[in-house]
Amino acid sequence: MAPLQLKSQKFREEREEDWRRLSFLLDKVEGGGAKSLTDVQLMAVPVLYRSALSSLSVARATSLDQSLVEYLEGLCARAYFLVYGARARLGERILRFFTHGWPAAVRSIWKETLAAALIVGLSVVVGYVLVRQNPDWYYAIVGSDMASGRDPTASAEFLRKSLYDGGKDQSLAMFAAFLFNNNARVALFAFALGFAFALPTALLLIQNGAGMGAMIAVFAAKDLGWQFGGWLFIHGTTELFAIIIAGGAGFRIGLAVAFPGDRTRLDAAATAGRQTGAAMAGVVLMLLIAGLLEGFGRQLITSDLARYGVGAAAAALWLSYFYLPRREGARRERV
Repeated sequence: MAPLQLKSQKFREEREEDWRRLSFLLDKVEGGGAKSLTDVQLMAVPVLYRSALSSLSVARATSLDQSLVEYLEGLCARAYFLVYGARARLGERILRFFTHGWPAAVRSIWKETLAAALIVGLSVVVGYVLVRQNPDWYYAIVGSDMASGRDPTASAEFLRKSLYDGGKDQSLAMFAAFLFNNNARVALFAFALGFAFALPTALLLIQNGAGMGAMIAVFAAKDLGWQFGGWLFIHGTTELFAIIIAGGAGFRIGLAVAFPGDRTRLDAAATAGRQTGAAMAGVVLMLLIAGLLEGFGRQLITSDLARYGVGAAAAALWLSYFYLPRREGARRERV
């Protein structure tokens, strides 16, 4: 028995530190959940679990101390439920996406998003200035489908009616639907075409911004710029923000392809795509919300100040949601 006890003692001394470390991590999880572990600790659990399983196998095969075998069996059973136990439910994953995943993904591309916002803003100004100086520019910037009669030749009464008809004018409904479809297409293409060194993304943003500026110029020429701004603002802050985020995501992919570093361009693009995927999933939701604001707000809210108020509130909400600092979870520590 003495040689067996010595062998068991030596076996325990060589591996006990890892067993204690695994037990410590399991105690933390059982007391405060998986969120109480740091990323390093979470990654260590599977490694320590496999090590404990190996120790258990050796202890059983060599008939070591029965109490040691029972201890390792209990330790491995506890670790098993952490490593292979029930995963987070769908509701928890959705909550995690909205509380952390989506805003974190948008914040991670803030530089590219800022660049996209500057491009759109400058394009709006250029489109407006060109059409105010020469109305013929309008037809080169805005397609006939998007214009739907709202061009420099339209009367002030026609343009005013399109802003305040309460949704009775079906041509306005068609125009609003076209705007939404167009902007959704621009957002998705701005992201999808980013792999071509982001050039198509930039062109789409320029085209969309210039078209908006040209349209504003048409209404402003009939002294309806403030009114059209309110009509556009109620849903445009959400819709345009979605386009800008999509453009930022496209720029991230384009920059990864242009400057892959020590990776292949395909690997760099794939990595950037995974990083921006959550941001684009949220963009789709933003476009849906913009569609609701456009469909209902356009018909139910006819006060200019109210329209601007709703648009400003939406913009403030999005900016706060994405960019206000959040409290960190449990204090991170290393084992």
